[in-house]
Amino acid sequence: MTTAPIEGVDADGNETDGDDTDREAVEHEQAEIREFVKRLSADDIRSGNWFTKLVAQALSAYTRKVNWQYFQERYAGVPADVIVDQRIKMAARYAAIEGGLSAGAYTAAVAATIGSLGGASPATVPAAVATLMVDVAYISQLQLRLAHDIAVLYRVPPDLDDPEDLWKMLRVAFTIKSGEAARTGVIKFVPGLTRQVIKRFYAKSALSAAKGLPYVGKYLLQRSVIKVGIPLVGVPLSVILNRWTTLLAGRHAQAVFRNEARVVELAERLTARTEHPNAMLWVAWLVIAADREKSDNEALLMRHLVRLARERHGVVDEGLANLVDLDPADVWHRLDAEAGDLGHLLDVAQQVAEVDGPAGKREQAVIAELREWLGLRATR
Repeated sequence: MTTAPIEGVDADGNETDGDDTDREAVEHEQAEIREFVKRLSADDIRSGNWFTKLVAQALSAYTRKVNWQYFQERYAGVPADVIVDQRIKMAARYAAIEGGLSAGAYTAAVAATIGSLGGASPATVPAAVATLMVDVAYISQLQLRLAHDIAVLYRVPPDLDDPEDLWKMLRVAFTIKSGEAARTGVIKFVPGLTRQVIKRFYAKSALSAAKGLPYVGKYLLQRSVIKVGIPLVGVPLSVILNRWTTLLAGRHAQAVFRNEARVVELAERLTARTEHPNAMLWVAWLVIAADREKSDNEALLMRHLVRLARERHGVVDEGLANLVDLDPADVWHRLDAEAGDLGHLLDVAQQVAEVDGPAGKREQAVIAELREWLGLRATR
């Protein structure tokens, strides 16, 4: 399968003819997706296994070639935000066109037909259901590749061989937050029964993501049934929902990966500026540990600070790695043993405290104590 879901790029990462109209491009991609759907059995569709197969085919060759270098060659010097905005708009336009093309062939009987599917032969798949599957597979692939492109553009590409990164990719591409289906957005269009299926999957560990892909397939399929189950409004509703869900997925991916890029950038900046990487790590953890609950941004920042301290300074602090409960007195003792100017640690503390928003009272108290300690040190 060699589709070109976003801005004329096929599954092998090659550009298609930019002179083709959007409609012609979508029709071409639909035809190739239709070949994929023809190879599906009724059981693949009903069980959700179609999604497992789609992920393997949609991302494997595509992600090998559509990487940072690919974008650099085509958009050298252009800020990532600009490229991301354009790709989201293009994807949404393609989604709307595809929705109109597919919905014209839908019937109100599709929902009931899916419930009665059985057997394993592709020949048993009714034409109406096959049409629906082209729509579902097309939009799913479109949103997966869009999320991948956005991550790459912000230089935080996922490792799809890592189950945790795969789960994150799915969560971002289909607007799933905090271990369950998003409480806002697409989920309000999904029937109550489907919500239970979604929760069953999203409650699982990230390491079980690959095994749970069929649950995502079920969710996406039933979400699409909603678009076409209303007589007379199937086509306009399909166009609107395809466009809207793709815009939602793109903006969600942009928010998630842009934020991750921001945190990584902060970690790189703090690590590059310090001549005391051990002290930097301990001060960062002292600030993060000031609050009882540690945010995702704080955890992400700490992970990258540790990684960069190891890669750039050869520092692996076993004491910090094996720490369970932090004793602030131990941090001050460690800082006392450091030689040279430690004034930059105040900036480290301030930026770490603000990585997830304005510094809280406990974080401010730690910063004030550090400022006082630095002042006393300067008078010695």
